[in-house]
Amino acid sequence: MTQLADAVVLITGAASGIGRLLALECATRGARLVLWDRDAAGLERVRGEVAARSGHARCYTLDLTDREAIKATAQRVLDEVGTVTVLVNNAGVVTGKTLTEASDADIERSFQVNALAPLWTTRAFLPRMIAAGDGHVVTVSSAGGIAGTAKLVDYCASKFAAFGFDESLRLELRRVGAPVRTTIVCPFYIHTGMFDGVRTRFSWLIPILEPEDVVRRMVRAIERDHARLIMPWFVYTTFLARLLPVPVYDWLNDFFGINRSMDGFKGRTPR
Repeated sequence: MTQLADAVVLITGAASGIGRLLALECATRGARLVLWDRDAAGLERVRGEVAARSGHARCYTLDLTDREAIKATAQRVLDEVGTVTVLVNNAGVVTGKTLTEASDADIERSFQVNALAPLWTTRAFLPRMIAAGDGHVVTVSSAGGIAGTAKLVDYCASKFAAFGFDESLRLELRRVGAPVRTTIVCPFYIHTGMFDGVRTRFSWLIPILEPEDVVRRMVRAIERDHARLIMPWFVYTTFLARLLPVPVYDWLNDFFGINRSMDGFKGRTPR
């Protein structure tokens, strides 16, 4: 079991959305928070909210597309705070464009933030976790990291990479006998603003998720050392659907409205 009380919990993308709510939830459980984001003003707002809950947070502003900044900031955390107990690779970006509409910079940023940043960040903190004999690496992928869809080619590709990162890391840690747990989180669209305008054909079966519920389930999964959290339950059927012939799989994707879910996408207004 992972105890959050007095644990050092580092959350990337903590200035808004799921990262912000997760920070507040962990603060109520007595965690010592380390918050990363490129939005300095947003981090300060979250720090104030954490303090209002009698919690404590140290904030670090950095761009997760910058590998050297990740390394340098991680070293600062190790020097100033100490060993990180729970690392939550939460930060994510989405372009919401077709492959031909997305710019080179859009595509590279998707992979830098969604796929490479978790790798660089985990690599920076993992040795100290292993040496301490305790640690938990949480990676937020997506239902789009299990099943692809139109207008999310770069996003899904990067989230598939995040899913593979977690799975391979879990098995690697098992192989070497390292006492570090991992959790992969794969939610469907969430009402945070990041995916404003998306839709679902059968909301009773594949609902747009409420962020507070997602965070509650994430914290429970972390505390109980669950290796995998997929929301809603219907997304689990993707694993079985992949056994079907490709034309049947694609037809099901169309029938359930997944392949048109991004048609009305607007996304979050840039800060």
